Amino acid sequence: MADRNSCLTGSGRESICVDVNRIYDSCRDKDCFENTRVFLTECGQDIIDKTTSVRVKCAYVVWTQLTVEPVQFNRGFYQIIVRFYVKCIFEGCVYPGKPQEFEGIAACEKKVILFGSEGSVNIFRSESGATGFCGLPPNTCRNETNLPVAVCEVADPVVLDIDICEKKKPRECCCCCLEEIPDFVCGCTNGSLTDPYEDGKLLFVTLGFFSVIRIERPVQYLINATEYSVPDKECISPAEDDPCALFKKMAFPISEFSPPSYRQLGGKDC
Repeated sequence: MADRNSCLTGSGRESICVDVNRIYDSCRDKDCFENTRVFLTECGQDIIDKTTSVRVKCAYVVWTQLTVEPVQFNRGFYQIIVRFYVKCIFEGCVYPGKPQEFEGIAACEKKVILFGSEGSVNIFRSESGATGFCGLPPNTCRNETNLPVAVCEVADPVVLDIDICEKKKPRECCCCCLEEIPDFVCGCTNGSLTDPYEDGKLLFVTLGFFSVIRIERPVQYLINATEYSVPDKECISPAEDDPCALFKKMAFPISEFSPPSYRQLGGKDC
């Protein structure tokens, strides 16, 4: 084995091996999911059964489920199934001048195919604090693989439309039923989710998503690195007895009081 010091150069650089996640493929997308059913709480179901005047206050992603499956006859390619669970907060007008708030969960699903290369070795790692003395049984060791991992970055959706209709009328179905929604997602709502009977009404929304999906796997690289040096800057703590002095040093947020123009937002003149 070569001497470690032989890798050092005059500038303090050396070659080191690192274990990182390499991005093999990625894509970005702008999706519009029309007629997406919202599973409402019992309170929300009672409200839409009595009124048709409903508006959306906000919507945000509470969880995203990612499934990676190899594509047959295409070595190195994988199909990624992405399911977004969105919590929606609505306001319904039950009586004039008395809006009532209620919640629900919507689920949207999309599929993409990305290249993730090949590899299927098993990886075993020791647990922190584990020693050879009085070790754990083999079936309790942490086992991983170097199969690709899917990562999704998504912004909170934009609610483009909302509609209430009778359950008897045919509409586009949701990608899952109420029983398929994970319990911890259902627990995000203020009340239990319910599925109305045949005479109940259904609530549908149209959601717009901006997302970036990538596929990565663990790899080892030999890189050039420079030894870490202790910073010269000292940590400065604010004076607890004079909070106003710290506030006076803060820059005035001019941009907050000066909304950008159409041209600054990327718009073009007619």
